[in-house]
Amino acid sequence: MAMSRVSRGSCSNCTCSPGLLSRTNRRSSLFAQKINIKRTNSGITQSRMGSRSGSVFTIDAASLCLPDVKEINTSGRLEALRTKMKEHNLGVYIIPSEDQHQSEYVSPLDQKRSFISGFDGSAGVAIVTRDLMCMNEVPEGLAALSTDGRYFNQATNELDFNWLLLKQGSKDQPTWEQWAVDQAVQLSLDSGSKVNIGVDPRLVSYTLYQKIAGILEKSLQKLDNKNIEVEFVAVSENLVGSIWEKFEPLPPQIREPIRPLDIKFTGEDVADKLTRVKKHTFTNTVEGLVVTALDEVAWILNLRGKDIEYNPVFFSFLIITENNGTTLFIDKTRLSPEVLASLALNDITIEPYDQFYSKLSAVSKEFNLSNKQFLIPNNANWEVLRNLKCSFSQALSPIEDLKSIKNATELDGAKLAHLKDGRALIQFFAWLEEQLVENQELIDECAADEKLTEFRKQEKNFVGLSFATISATGANGAVIHYKPTKGQCATINPGKIYLNDSGSQFLEGTTDTTRTVHFDKPTYEEIKRYTLVLKGNIALSTLKFPENTTGNLIDSIARQHLWKFGLDYGHGTSHGVGAYLNVHEGPIGIGPRPNAAANALKPGHLISNEPGYYEDGEYGIRLENVMFVKDSGLVYNGRSFWEFETVTRVPFCRRLINVDMLNEEELAWLNAYHNTIWNELHDSFDKSTYVYKWLKRETAQLVKNTR
Repeated sequence: MAMSRVSRGSCSNCTCSPGLLSRTNRRSSLFAQKINIKRTNSGITQSRMGSRSGSVFTIDAASLCLPDVKEINTSGRLEALRTKMKEHNLGVYIIPSEDQHQSEYVSPLDQKRSFISGFDGSAGVAIVTRDLMCMNEVPEGLAALSTDGRYFNQATNELDFNWLLLKQGSKDQPTWEQWAVDQAVQLSLDSGSKVNIGVDPRLVSYTLYQKIAGILEKSLQKLDNKNIEVEFVAVSENLVGSIWEKFEPLPPQIREPIRPLDIKFTGEDVADKLTRVKKHTFTNTVEGLVVTALDEVAWILNLRGKDIEYNPVFFSFLIITENNGTTLFIDKTRLSPEVLASLALNDITIEPYDQFYSKLSAVSKEFNLSNKQFLIPNNANWEVLRNLKCSFSQALSPIEDLKSIKNATELDGAKLAHLKDGRALIQFFAWLEEQLVENQELIDECAADEKLTEFRKQEKNFVGLSFATISATGANGAVIHYKPTKGQCATINPGKIYLNDSGSQFLEGTTDTTRTVHFDKPTYEEIKRYTLVLKGNIALSTLKFPENTTGNLIDSIARQHLWKFGLDYGHGTSHGVGAYLNVHEGPIGIGPRPNAAANALKPGHLISNEPGYYEDGEYGIRLENVMFVKDSGLVYNGRSFWEFETVTRVPFCRRLINVDMLNEEELAWLNAYHNTIWNELHDSFDKSTYVYKWLKRETAQLVKNTR
């Protein structure tokens, strides 16, 4: 579909798909590396620019197909998948993004949706159909990728001509579930035969299975055509996994030792956590709990691993019962004698990871004989229910709920982690400004990311990044989840907006900060829109709200100033943040999505605050702090009011703030915030250094213009 937009020289044995030439904005980033950046407003003289050898390149069209760039043409993969679909008598096959733990971010081996589609974003669903009437040697059908507004640009760039993009939430676009059902219905109508919609039951939640089954039932009832027969079926063999090695080697699995996390970081031992979970779970009839979410297992056992990049979790399951103790399903060889002894002390037995489903079946049979139930969390996969042999109730995981409310130790850890991360980010932005403006160096997006990581590594108890850094200059910032690729990323242009969204994992906690900066003279429009986003951030930061308030009710607080000018952003305003765990954590959030309406904000919740604005093809603005909910001390009619406390310690960009657009309350908050940063961090830097002077300038008190 991108054929008309891509011009390149032919290269031998080229299998590059037209749409995939631009994966992770490859086209724009290659050009950005190879042409001279126009710094007309940066104060850089032509003579100095001219002295830099290699800063101007001649574009060779054939060089766009670089031998070290991995391009994916999905035609062969789809052909192989449809052949497997025929073997399993499927007309439609669904490939989710999740693993069997319903993780948001998954290991390389579980990135099956990415493998089949070429789309590398973290969220989305692929649906592949097989034309039952096709008599050709090569099977035919349709392929669709559904994702949300964060990834529309990325998906457009990464999907090749085989794929249709379904834009979730866009006007007149069907949901992917409805699209899959509609395709199956049409296939049955065309062929006059039964059509099966298949999915690996480990990769979809039972809740999602029920939703799709319900959509299918309603569609068939509406059509009322006895000639149409469609069924939603479980396919135990993962069809994408079965064809993977025909095209490339399977990614290696990470199996590093699993480490205990000291109580000085957790604030609560395993025994107390188990007691609280059981108290919140078990009733006269419910005596069992299945735990499939990896961060929930890690939290309750005070253990951390490295099985999924950026997320300190490990592959495991838990079955917790009232009378028969707790069983951990894991590779036992990864546990040290110290960890094994601690688990045994808490009446936790170990069984092999791959025995989870069979063990669940056996235990639930015993429950059935005594009329006992299991509590199955909403995030459990369909395969769990397929193996359950007793009655059950389904609800929000009690562990997810308990884990989200941070104790005093965890909140102190969050403060310390963000103080450390703030120091690293302050050093980074000062360094980047000095290199780009003072030294007039050429720094690309990945080099900037690497330097930021260097600063973070200098901090005590740094473990790693909490997600892949979004380091984006100019138009790349408009791609909400942009990911620069080393060797093909853009050079940072000091005359354009630069956006950095990044975070760390410290033993004390998890950080997530976004700042948008400009190193020269931003335009009136850029300043205005940055200030509107800043006003939204401050509005949410200073909000007081009554107890039992859900995130959907206060989402407009952060958007209101943009809305006044008919502007908005296509992502949520807030997500929960873990305590040295996943950077995105449920069950709370602020935004238009259903989860934000389902669970009230409570004291102890650690949450982001990240309004933004994106001008497609030009720039992106996002300002993200992390806050926690606490009691404001206000009470009305017996109802307590909560408020937020911000823990992020990074200044906002002075060049992009129109002080006259801020009211007195906003200006007071901003100056107090900057004063706090200065007081807490300026002693970290030598007074003679550029970073000290940068911090002093960026945190200096802002005042309105006087006329």
